[in-house]
Amino acid sequence: MVSTTSSFLLLLLVSSSLFVTEAQIPAPVKGLSWKFYESSCPQLESIIRKRLEKQIKDDVGQAAGLLRLHFHDCFVQGCDGSVLLDGSAGGPSEQTAIPNLTLRKRSFKIIDDLRKRVHNACGKVVSCSDITAIAARDSVVLTGGPNYNVPLGRKDGRTFATEQATLDNLVAPFANTTVVLSRLATKGLDATDAVALSGAHTIGISHCTSFTDRLFPNQDPTMDKTFANILKRSCPTANSNNTVNMDIRSPNLFDNKYYVDLMNRQGLFTSDQDLFTDRRTRGIVESFAKNQSLFFDKFVIGMIKMGQLNVVTGGDGEIRTKCDRRNKNKKLDIATVVEELEETFSALF
Repeated sequence: MVSTTSSFLLLLLVSSSLFVTEAQIPAPVKGLSWKFYESSCPQLESIIRKRLEKQIKDDVGQAAGLLRLHFHDCFVQGCDGSVLLDGSAGGPSEQTAIPNLTLRKRSFKIIDDLRKRVHNACGKVVSCSDITAIAARDSVVLTGGPNYNVPLGRKDGRTFATEQATLDNLVAPFANTTVVLSRLATKGLDATDAVALSGAHTIGISHCTSFTDRLFPNQDPTMDKTFANILKRSCPTANSNNTVNMDIRSPNLFDNKYYVDLMNRQGLFTSDQDLFTDRRTRGIVESFAKNQSLFFDKFVIGMIKMGQLNVVTGGDGEIRTKCDRRNKNKKLDIATVVEELEETFSALF
């Protein structure tokens, strides 16, 4: 009886530690706040939400693209909008690094379109990095996921990371749980954060080459055989250029079915499925599969923590006038003035 009672209390203690409380919501780091644009751009979030409602209604796939863009920005050099910079900023950009080659081109255009609309309404007071963070949150909400407040006040960085830094900081699809946990631990993210943030794979698609090493030449024994055969129809060879849904059950809904997939050995990447295989994270996967509200709570905490990694604030950064390039130090020339006038008019439509 004593043993049974002790086991029950231990289970209750472990379970209760997973539930979010108001005190667990991470506070804004220095330089950020929940109401940063309350005076300078009070309509900021409504402008972005309204525009994304249309964009995602027209193409739900853009939600995953925008969410992934925020992840790839924050994990490499911090949430500074550096992934948005193209080669015109000087040297090869983060976009040319192998992990970023599959970022949706349309996502970059959407962010800059949002920047035009926001700057037209409020002036150049909102950073591209803040717009990216809000767009990621709205992409979650507009596909059925949790709503949450985003700490704001980021400035845009003036540099971008090297390709090696990109490779060293992003988690590859073939990574095991040890790699996932160790890389996230360096950013102050724990095992619950790692499993919760991996749940972003509940929406979106993947290229075959990100997981065909689990199909060819031999099937990964941790993958369900029926699921493997389904994948082979879309990816008949190791080098297939096709894409498949990340979540076999509800690919366009932000829900907890990703974890149900893992429990049924239907995770797409090694980095996904190993979260269930590895005993350090298996219990967290199971708890999220059984309780969507719990997953949502922990996802919000993880997103707020991730969204504040190495942010640039104050005079250390800038408010870019175009998201894909650093601001010019010299006075505007006639061509630049004309270009900005054209942007102002196009933002009205």
